[in-house]
Amino acid sequence: MNFGGLKKELKGELHTREAIRRIYATDASAYREVPQAVAIPKTEEDLKNLIRFAAENKTSLIPRTAGTSLAGQVVGGGIIVDVSKHFTKILEVNLEEEYVWVQPGIVRDELNRELSKHGYFFAPETSTANRAMIGGMIGNNSCGSNSVVYGSTREHLLEVKALLSDGSDAHFKASEDLRGKSELENKLYQNISDILLDEANVQRIKKEFPKPNIPRRNTGYALDMLADMQPFNPDGKPFNFCSLIAGSEGTLAFVTAAKLKITKIPEGHKRLVCIHTKTIDDALKANLIALNYQPYACELMDHYILEATSRNKEQAENRFFVEGEPKAILVVELIGETEKEVDIRILNFLTEVGKQRLGYAFPIIKGDDITKVWNLRKAGLGLLSNIPGDTKPAPVIEDTAVDVKDLPNYIGDFNKILHKHGLYSVHYAHAGSGELHLRPYLNLKTEKGVKLFRTIAEEIADLVKEYKGSLSGEHGDGRLRGEFIPKMIGEENYQLLKKVKQAWDPHNIFNPGKIVDTAPMDTSLRYEKNQQTPEFETMLDFSQDEGIVRSAELCNGSGDCRKSELTRGTMCPSYQATRDEKDTTRARANILREMLTRSKEANPFAQPEIKEVMDLCLSCKGCKRECPSNVDMGKLKAEWQYQSMKEKGVPFRTKMIANYAKSMERFEKAPWAFNLTRNLSKPMLGFASKRSIPKMANQTLRSWFDKKFHSLQRKPKKTVYFFFDEFTNYLDVEIGKKAIMLLDRMGYEVRAANHAISGRAYLSKGMLEEAKEFAEQNVSLFHSLLKIDSCLVGIEPSAILTFRDEYPDLLRGKEKEQALKVAEKTFTIEEFLAKELEEGRLKSEDFSHDKKKVLVHGHCHQKALSSMTPTMKILKASEGFDVQIIPSGCCGMAGSFGYEKEHFEVSMKIGELVLFPKVREAEKDTIILASGTSCRHQIWDGTGKVARHIVEIL
Repeated sequence: MNFGGLKKELKGELHTREAIRRIYATDASAYREVPQAVAIPKTEEDLKNLIRFAAENKTSLIPRTAGTSLAGQVVGGGIIVDVSKHFTKILEVNLEEEYVWVQPGIVRDELNRELSKHGYFFAPETSTANRAMIGGMIGNNSCGSNSVVYGSTREHLLEVKALLSDGSDAHFKASEDLRGKSELENKLYQNISDILLDEANVQRIKKEFPKPNIPRRNTGYALDMLADMQPFNPDGKPFNFCSLIAGSEGTLAFVTAAKLKITKIPEGHKRLVCIHTKTIDDALKANLIALNYQPYACELMDHYILEATSRNKEQAENRFFVEGEPKAILVVELIGETEKEVDIRILNFLTEVGKQRLGYAFPIIKGDDITKVWNLRKAGLGLLSNIPGDTKPAPVIEDTAVDVKDLPNYIGDFNKILHKHGLYSVHYAHAGSGELHLRPYLNLKTEKGVKLFRTIAEEIADLVKEYKGSLSGEHGDGRLRGEFIPKMIGEENYQLLKKVKQAWDPHNIFNPGKIVDTAPMDTSLRYEKNQQTPEFETMLDFSQDEGIVRSAELCNGSGDCRKSELTRGTMCPSYQATRDEKDTTRARANILREMLTRSKEANPFAQPEIKEVMDLCLSCKGCKRECPSNVDMGKLKAEWQYQSMKEKGVPFRTKMIANYAKSMERFEKAPWAFNLTRNLSKPMLGFASKRSIPKMANQTLRSWFDKKFHSLQRKPKKTVYFFFDEFTNYLDVEIGKKAIMLLDRMGYEVRAANHAISGRAYLSKGMLEEAKEFAEQNVSLFHSLLKIDSCLVGIEPSAILTFRDEYPDLLRGKEKEQALKVAEKTFTIEEFLAKELEEGRLKSEDFSHDKKKVLVHGHCHQKALSSMTPTMKILKASEGFDVQIIPSGCCGMAGSFGYEKEHFEVSMKIGELVLFPKVREAEKDTIILASGTSCRHQIWDGTGKVARHIVEIL
């Protein structure tokens, strides 16, 4: 297909490159289909041009926002139309009439951040709310944990502006006059009148559609709801096509703007009651009791989810309330106008639960800890993939909803079906609304697994029909459940759905093959039947994930890496700057999986498609901590670089950057020569002309220590081996001196060992064989040196934390075991001092109590592999400090990344997201604290302000 003319017409982008098409071939579902092209429209005129092109060329448009669909809604073979980058505006806020107009690409939580300034919020809340967008929520008729009070998106969708399949504009809202402004719009009203004025149709709809008292029902198009409106029901609400568009999955029209009802933020005292039970059934019975106490949410997590949280660095910290080993925890949110009122309700609720002996622990959570519990629950979807191997919880029958009173019996019958097939399932989510997300463990790479995929879907569909439930509660029909709609609502009603689709979209332009005319649910899967997972010999150890390919396959598409800078967190800095899907951790995992699995090349790592998508990965390691599926893209990137260079060779600049320490060693006796020529090398190295090059110190830290340092200690508390990393040794010598003197004055014996460099520069450039040599030397040395009363301490996070992160992955066998033991005794200086405080060898009075304001920026590796908690503990021990952590992610420098001319602009843009503005806003006497040498350099280049290492202010 010739896209040349279309490219010229669009103000936005149109991508036909293989790499971009591959990363859009999947969503968060089990499906895969490579699109013909990917459009990133800028204007409504772009959308009209796309509709015209699709009609003329007999292709299709697949609307997409965050791409987190679980039923394959945004997977298709036509043109993906991604509105997440440019259609992101709040168009109008009207507090008097309590509504807001928005474009479809605005993120739900970002919308609410603005509305909260006025005391309002948009109520429906998905677990993906920090990246889910309003367009996707309309398409799926999303709800969330608070749906027991607020219902679904449909109940909050007042009006819609959309483009129809002929390119004409339409405006849908509540109306008594069923006439449109265009010929096609008139046909839509005539079509629905023909269907719903036929009493036989209405009676059949009422009989066959899911029970009307099930709040979460998204089976097919919402004809049951339209039938309950005027003029078809004289006592109903005024007719509004918005109820049909919500849940239509982009198959009827292209939404360009939506008018949403907004709600006042509830006031009162909030509590979470976390009921720990020994069986799922007990939790579901407790749920029925909870519903009598007007909860704002009733959410369930089973032991599979809870086990997965313990394997994730970030979520492990949110497990603070878990007691023992429950089979399930039911989290019930209660709000009262006064503390006394909510406490009485909790007491009455727990008394009733106790009478029925439905739990063994009942922690009550309040204050800031409430957010931690909900974050744990929301991470559920992503956490499900962080288990090794090919058998995973599969998204197949996870969205069924029944009458909440039927839920205990339904789940019992559900599990009997699974047990019959030798399967077991995850149970979690919206117990209060009659919907649990249920995922059986299947291996969809095998023929047997795919056969079970279909068998389970068919048998559970029959069970849901028995209970007159909805096969989809909130995740939609898509290509997963569309095949079963005739079974769920009857063949005649299904033909009515087809008539609706035909009227709205006669040329099948909008997202075909979803809801109606769906292909068999076991076709176009992400993995082919009996797909063999290729095995590669790697330098880094991926055995924990059963190989590098499976390490990439940990990504299930949940899109946690699409958080913006407003959400806090580090992952993913380049996406936060560019807002391009290509620059997400998900895209990088997808391209690795695609090219390593499906390529016929002798060295698939060397393919240009991988390089294109990997280009803006900063190896910040934010994903190592924040990705609930435990995708470690920094590790994957390093291995990809190494494997790719096997074929293509090591580029000149890569060699020069990796050999940084060797270069500095040559100038050790003549640092003035380096300082004189340092800027002249920028063009040769491909460094940005605007980037400053730090000066080399007149004397190395090691030389100063050997010749001039004199300890004051006679009876030291402990022996500390100081790690003379290559950055401190040559550039940040004054900071190194202060660190050593600080440790000495605090009562520690500081020793130097004849160790190798950390190898951080080699690691960052994928030169893993060289890095391995340094790992071997350092592990061997420190394994012999570090005794019970000694430890290894460093001040540059990126260097000292290699002992904890990369070294164990570079080594094998006995050396690996030694590396893990050395890692246990290796600390950043912040960790070491905080530990000494906790164990009583340091006290608050040991610190200066000067009154100072301190703004703290955390190094990425520090946040990912350690924590900012030790920093805060130390600063709080010095009681004079007024400390605030800057809510920044990555600074944007990331070693050599920010130097390279092709990355400089993105590097500075990352800094401008949060870090630079906060530093500029700081009062003149405020200390800016940054422990990373790259971070301090970036702050200087971006703001002209000097940032200090923590040792300088201690």
